[in-house]
Amino acid sequence: MTKKPDRHAEKIARHARRIADRRAHPGPSPLRGIGAFGVIGWSVAVPTVLGIALGTWLDRVAPQDFSWTLALLLGGVVLGAVLAWRWIDSEGKDR
Repeated sequence: MTKKPDRHAEKIARHARRIADRRAHPGPSPLRGIGAFGVIGWSVAVPTVLGIALGTWLDRVAPQDFSWTLALLLGGVVLGAVLAWRWIDSEGKDR
């Protein structure tokens, strides 16, 4: 005597596979986009503020013909843009 497949067990297994697939491959989320803006903002803001702080200190300690503050502000913005670009690029490859 052959046993009939249990329809309820198949239904539960199919449902569990769908849930596991959704967890493994989440779709786009508005909160993820907002989080991305935050990460990008901090990636640029932190090096910029650190460059300004270091530049202000260097202007007092080691004055030059140029402004350390402006030079390191620009350097911080460039570094932050590179960090943000790398983060965006790595996020794009994950998908």
